[in-house]
Amino acid sequence: MRIAFTHNVRLSASEQEAEFDTPRTIEALAQALARLGHQVEPVEVSGPASRTVARLEALDPDLIFNTAEGTRGRYREAFYPGLFEQLGIPYTGSDAYTCALTLDKEVTKLLLASRDILTPNGAFVEDLATFSRSDLRFPLIVKPNFEGSSKGIGPDAVVDTAAELRDRLASTLAAYPQGVLVEEYIAGVDVTVGFLERLGTNNGGILPAVEYVFDASVLARKYPIYDYALKHKDTHLASMRTPPLLSAERLAQLGKIARSVIRALGLRDCATVDFRVTDEGEIYVIDANALPALEADAVIYAAARAAGLASIDDVLEAILKSAATRQGLTLRKGVSARRTTPLRVGFTYNVKRIDPKAGTDDSEAEYDSPTTIDSIRQAIASFGHEVIDLEATPELPTILAAANVDLVFNMAEGIKGRNREAQVPAILELLDIPYTGSDPAALSLALDKGMAKRIVRQAGIATPDFVLMTTGKERLPKGMRFPVIVKPVAEGSSKGVVGSSVAEDEAEMRRIVSEVVNKYRQPALVEEFLGGREFTVALLGEQRPRALPPMEIVFVSAEKKHPVYSFQHKLDWSSDIRYDAPAIIDRDLARELERAARGSFVALGCRDVARVDLRCDAQGRVNFIECNPLPGLTPDWSDLCLISKSIGMDYRTLIGEILAPAIKRFREKARAFRPRESAPRDASARDSAAPRDSAASRDSASPRDASTSEPAPSRLTDGNGQG
Repeated sequence: MRIAFTHNVRLSASEQEAEFDTPRTIEALAQALARLGHQVEPVEVSGPASRTVARLEALDPDLIFNTAEGTRGRYREAFYPGLFEQLGIPYTGSDAYTCALTLDKEVTKLLLASRDILTPNGAFVEDLATFSRSDLRFPLIVKPNFEGSSKGIGPDAVVDTAAELRDRLASTLAAYPQGVLVEEYIAGVDVTVGFLERLGTNNGGILPAVEYVFDASVLARKYPIYDYALKHKDTHLASMRTPPLLSAERLAQLGKIARSVIRALGLRDCATVDFRVTDEGEIYVIDANALPALEADAVIYAAARAAGLASIDDVLEAILKSAATRQGLTLRKGVSARRTTPLRVGFTYNVKRIDPKAGTDDSEAEYDSPTTIDSIRQAIASFGHEVIDLEATPELPTILAAANVDLVFNMAEGIKGRNREAQVPAILELLDIPYTGSDPAALSLALDKGMAKRIVRQAGIATPDFVLMTTGKERLPKGMRFPVIVKPVAEGSSKGVVGSSVAEDEAEMRRIVSEVVNKYRQPALVEEFLGGREFTVALLGEQRPRALPPMEIVFVSAEKKHPVYSFQHKLDWSSDIRYDAPAIIDRDLARELERAARGSFVALGCRDVARVDLRCDAQGRVNFIECNPLPGLTPDWSDLCLISKSIGMDYRTLIGEILAPAIKRFREKARAFRPRESAPRDASARDSAAPRDSAASRDSASPRDASTSEPAPSRLTDGNGQG
């Protein structure tokens, strides 16, 4: 079975990401699903929903294994189940209604109370000025109404007086303005009951109860509660015990109440219910979770072990069986239930035959090595597609017309000229073949650094002052400040940028300009040199791209007065440079980098993938340097690959992310030609898009032999820059 594993990745220890899955958890879940015999496709859902939709439509999974929490709003946990339902793709877990219901603590408890299920007496507060509930008895606990994972709950969450309550309400509402729940504090034992719907026993899927046991230092507190710190930071101060030290009668009551909660809320497949059991034996429902945690030490596993499910594999298999049974699927290991026809994906590229490290010839520095080309080819094929190699030689138009491909994965740099990167996409548009990446206009604009800077500046994004020089004798603009950096206006991979490219005065600048113009036969860009931190931001998606966390290029050596990220750095590893991915920066700088990168991407009309280089000035202000809509894809080397790897996105998934929007465009084109009465969702629709040529015509599409001796690995690889 083909399973899409949708999730949010946790990249920091911030409370904001507390409900997300760590890279380790994501890897463990993906491996467990694979051990169960399924084809697993991880899908990280952060960013625009359109990107997630394109990815899911490209994968066309039999089932979605969902742990995605969403990122914002009172109904964030409901967003993805609702999206899956609209797409018509089966998924694990509760539906959108139940996910929205359980995230709202107040409404959940009102519903349970209407079913005579005991919950703490409380009140929902949106506005401190209008709050008035004199019937609530102290002590009271204050917590965010629309949060999980004990977010917003600390040792001071329990208050004893009206004055403390107002102070606590004010601070909690400031942090969580969507609403706060004030409840009477219930002293007692914290117990969780897990639920696996298709456990195969007679208890309705209810698992044995688990008790949280606190360290003596926690028990010594006036109000020992399982707060955020115990759950996420001071985890050594809390442990789990199964069964709880409760009477058999109380344990039976817990199971009975848990079943009532599950039915009342409509929880499916997998869930947990949190209780507080008082010394007098009263059982209060504290919370219900439709998306329970699945990290290695999660309570659901402790409960499952007590029920005889010894491993993570057993728990996930129970979840899959439940979802499959409920939605009429058959769990077939290693086989997709969907009968989709593989796509014929053309693969356009330029192969690097001249090693720039061997001498001074950097004419093919932007091309790709056979190793990189093979890595991309294998990644595309791993999704079940047939890959047709199409080297971007002058013969490409003739070959492409006969290749009979459905779409093209394009990474061709072109042959010559300032529009060279647009050459292959222009041919594809002429032949009406969908392709990955930006269109000819965006590629031409981005390659011309001067034009790109003008457009980005017009969009309100800062960029260093600059001038174009065709001879080196032009007059400098008034106010141009030194030092300046000189580079070719339409080259990538930092070609022409060396350690000596920074000029301190006019005479030195004119000398460097003359050298650049003579060598590259194009104008030189002269721009004010910025001495601040340097970053690069990768973006994936279409009109509203997802910005991946920034990577910082750290200049380690203090000997260079004006350090630059040079051509030589991209040829090989250097002790002068360190790559911090993700960058170690504060939230404000991260937001400004994302704003500038996303704004540049949109202003230049980029699509699917790009990498934007940014540098700070002396005051720390972010400036646009250049945009690369054909970023390098050398595994474990190119900037884009380093960035994606830093967030747990493997190379194959990265290629799938780039390919997905093009598959979406192909299917949209196919639907336009499909008879109105026929509208299947799977990829077999491609057969109606165009007639197939004969096998002989397919054979004629084979490009000329590109085999060559493999150059030694280098830091320089592909499109405009190391990555």
